[in-house]
Amino acid sequence: MHTGVRSPGIGRAEADLGSRRLQDPESAVVENGVIYVSNVDGGADAKDGKGSISQVSLDGRMIKADWVSGLDSPKGLAVHNGRLFAADIDQLVEIDIASGKIATRYPAKGAKFLNDVAAGPDGHIYVSDMLTDTIWRLADGKFEAWVQSAALEFPNGVTVQDGKVLVAAWGKIDGEEFATSVPGHVIAIAIADKTIEAVGSNTPIGNLDGIERLRGNTYLLTDWLNGGLFTFDAATGKAVKVLPLSSGSADLGVVAVKGMVIIPMMKDNRVLAYTLD
Repeated sequence: MHTGVRSPGIGRAEADLGSRRLQDPESAVVENGVIYVSNVDGGADAKDGKGSISQVSLDGRMIKADWVSGLDSPKGLAVHNGRLFAADIDQLVEIDIASGKIATRYPAKGAKFLNDVAAGPDGHIYVSDMLTDTIWRLADGKFEAWVQSAALEFPNGVTVQDGKVLVAAWGKIDGEEFATSVPGHVIAIAIADKTIEAVGSNTPIGNLDGIERLRGNTYLLTDWLNGGLFTFDAATGKAVKVLPLSSGSADLGVVAVKGMVIIPMMKDNRVLAYTLD
């Protein structure tokens, strides 16, 4: 796989949307031909009510800039059964997609930086809390800390595949501005018994943000701090940088049937889309 040309429609949207419409976009997920984009709009941990979620078409048109407003600092998004779930600092927000209304807010007592969200096939929702090395889980209406371990190395991106929660780790933070001496890699948590292990190897890849399955054992990863899109082979642990990007490449979305990857560029107030060969 390699990167191809940028989708012409989304390419126009980069210029059209810009900083006027998207504000610190962090996550993108696609449902029924609509891209849902979370806007942090300010400090990543600021409880200021400025955060929102936008709707954008696959050809790059803004459908509704403030589809859902009144959030604080929404980041990761996931869809399950007609509901959009958004991580918002210390709560998980469940939104009814049909109405665009917030259905439920699930507080996460003690959470500091809820980040990415993933839905399992059984409807369980997993959320990373990067600053406390914790994965939270919503199951049967109960939202609670599910796994907490320093072995998660500041978990950022999450996805659920084949009985495991795969974690894109940021790496061990040891400096200002989330700097790390050893960048992160991909980690797996077995859902059945919560065992934690490196996927393929523990070779550092980057300060990882998004993780999504492309096909088979191949996943896509983004590096937020240094920028870039990687392919990752879960069988071997080999990561290959296939697209250079500027810093701030955040939680990506994949539209497999269209061969598209959608990447929020948080520092640039843009969402980019690329076709994949």
